[in-house]
Amino acid sequence: MSNYDVIGIGNAIVDVIAPADDMFLDQMGIEKGIMQLIGRERAELLYSSMKDRTETPGGSVANTIAGLGALGLSTAFIGKVKDDALGRFYASGMAQAGTAFPNPPVPNAAAPTSRSMIFVSPDGERSMNTYLGAGADIGRADVDAAVFEGGKILFLEGYLFDKDEGKTAFTEAAHQMKAAGGRSSITLSDPFCADRHRTDFKQLIAEGMDITLGNVAEWKTLYETDDLDAALDQAAAACDIVVCTRSGDTVIIRQGDTRIEVPVHRVTPVDATGAGDQFAAGFLFGLATGRDLDTAGRMGVIAAAEVIGHVGPRPKVSIKTLFEEAGLL
Repeated sequence: MSNYDVIGIGNAIVDVIAPADDMFLDQMGIEKGIMQLIGRERAELLYSSMKDRTETPGGSVANTIAGLGALGLSTAFIGKVKDDALGRFYASGMAQAGTAFPNPPVPNAAAPTSRSMIFVSPDGERSMNTYLGAGADIGRADVDAAVFEGGKILFLEGYLFDKDEGKTAFTEAAHQMKAAGGRSSITLSDPFCADRHRTDFKQLIAEGMDITLGNVAEWKTLYETDDLDAALDQAAAACDIVVCTRSGDTVIIRQGDTRIEVPVHRVTPVDATGAGDQFAAGFLFGLATGRDLDTAGRMGVIAAAEVIGHVGPRPKVSIKTLFEEAGLL
C-alpha cells in the first residue's frame, strides 16, 4: 500500500518567473493580476521576453503538494509531462523535493511540457500566462488506483477543468479516494475557471468533494452573486468544509452553520505567487494531522505569509518551525 497522506492531481507546469513593471505588461498585452491561457506561439514570445527568469517545477496543486512534503507528510503528485527537457526537469525536481511522481514522462505526448510565464510587478502582484501543454491532457487512464491505497486526502486543481480529459481524471480520482476511505478536496483556482465550468464545478463539489477552497472572486463568480455570505451559504449546503481566502483580510471557514474567522497578519507582498497554494498546504496539513478547523486555518495563514515575502511559489524557510513558534505544534 502507498499510504500517502495527501495526493494531488494537477497540471504539471514549469513555472518561469521574472520581474516586470506595469509598462511592460501593457506593451505585451498582459492583463495584470490574473491567469491567462495562451497558445504555444505566444508562450515562446513571452518566454523570450523574460529577463532574470527563474524556473521551477510548479503548477498550483504541485506547489501545495511540495509544501506538504516539506512539512513532513508523505505525498504524491499525479501529473503528465512530455519526455522533453522541461518534462525531465519537472519529474526530477518533484522527486528531489521528496514528492512521488508516479507517472513517468511520456515520449509520444502530443504537446510539449506545460509552462507558465509569471510576471511579478513591483507591488508583488503576479500576472500568469499559461500554456496548457501535455499537462492538460491528463485523463482517467493516467490515474492509477494503486496510488490511492491507504490515502488520506486528495487535492484537485480547478485549472484542469479547461479540458474534458481533466474532468475524467477528477471523477476517477475522487472515486478511488472514496474507496480508500479518504477525503477529497479541490481549489477553484481562478474566477474564469468558475465561470467557464460553473455547472460542472457545482456538481463536483456537491457530489464528490468534502473540502473546497476558493477566494472571494471565485466564490462570487461560481454562485453568480455579489454577496459573499450568500455564496458561502450555498457552498456550505453542498460541501462539508468550505474555505474563503480574502487577500489580507480574515479567512472564512464554514462547516454547516459553523463559521470560523481566522485573522491575517498583513505583510507587504514581495511576490504573491503561490500564496493560495501554500495556504492550502498549511490548511491541509492541519486537517491531515487531526487539527481543528481554526488551527488548520491559522497554519494556512502562516504558510501563505511566508511565501509572499520572497520571489517564488514555495517556502524558503521551515514552515514547521513557524508553526512551532506560533504554538501550533
